Amino acid sequence: MRTRFHEDLEQLANQLHTMCLRDRAAIAAATGGLLDADLEQCERAVDICQELDALRDQCEHTAVALLALQSPVAGELRKVVTAIQLVANLHRMGALTEHIADIARRRHPEPAVPESMRPIVARMGAAAVAMATGAAAVLASGDPDDAAQFEAQDDTMDGLHRELLTAVLADDEHSSKAVVVDVTLLGRYYERFADHTVEVGRRTIFMATGCTPEEWAAARHGEL
Repeated sequence: MRTRFHEDLEQLANQLHTMCLRDRAAIAAATGGLLDADLEQCERAVDICQELDALRDQCEHTAVALLALQSPVAGELRKVVTAIQLVANLHRMGALTEHIADIARRRHPEPAVPESMRPIVARMGAAAVAMATGAAAVLASGDPDDAAQFEAQDDTMDGLHRELLTAVLADDEHSSKAVVVDVTLLGRYYERFADHTVEVGRRTIFMATGCTPEEWAAARHGEL
């Protein structure tokens, strides 16, 4: 019976990893479509986000079956419940990505981002792809040390977000109100995408150790 449980738990972990990889593919395609005014890349991003809906349902079905049929206890229960929370984070990353692609599609064939702000948005997109790549690696390894690195990466994204907002305010007289609104929203979507990768890291630490990230960090500091 426990062999079946651990097989199903591994299946759930693999499903979460797949979701995160699809998030990475989606944000890469959406960013490419946004910066290049490329409708095909935008449509690819939207298609991937729709795949994430099905993957979410599969993950939730697996998790519910584990809870209802396998009676997990202690650490096993922690892993299943945390996996359900991770599903929500990973699905939300896809939803935010779809919003990015939708802005690019709505403005097509015109670029959604003014030329002066494109370098900042490009860096935000690259940071989002890097964070999704790291989140997928952490989900595969379960390593709390790697999971703890997302806070610093999120600081980078927050700095880019502030830089973009400063550029929007400085360019307000030259851009239409619609463009200002779109770019402001884009910055928020990338920033929130990064926040969810941080949550993936935080939840991975709890799943692996049974401690909150703060408790785990304090214990690690005490060992040094």
